[in-house]
Amino acid sequence: MSQDRWFEDYVPGAVHQLGSVVVDEQEIVTFAQKFDPQPFHLDKERAEQSAFGGLVASGWHTASLTMRLLVDHYLSAVSSEGSPGIDELRWLRPVRPGDQLTVRVTILDARRSRSRPERGIVRSHTETLNQDGDVVMHLTSNIFIRCRNQKNAV
Repeated sequence: MSQDRWFEDYVPGAVHQLGSVVVDEQEIVTFAQKFDPQPFHLDKERAEQSAFGGLVASGWHTASLTMRLLVDHYLSAVSSEGSPGIDELRWLRPVRPGDQLTVRVTILDARRSRSRPERGIVRSHTETLNQDGDVVMHLTSNIFIRCRNQKNAV
């Protein structure tokens, strides 16, 4: 788990490189069976006949792996207060068994909440990259982060 981060620690322009995860073939199939049962996620032979030319992870699986890396290496359980949502999510390249994914987060903006000044809203751009440095997915989102010194919140 990362060290505790508070709203004041999020500086626009800062870039955070996170850990990595290797995509496992069986996990691709298991995820797809439960959540996205399309042939190119489930069956190697049928996937070879698809536009992807082989088994690929669901985009939602990629998003879930990204979220896990964000939680494990970036978001603080103490200061994070959730998210109002994602403004943009794009899958740019297929993710295949054996791919090693890493995550890069760039802080776009950080401002105090007008309605709840004891916390801030941090807008960030998150990129998920494969072992070749290709961006396979990106998203833009906002998260609520508690302020370090809530008594002096303005």
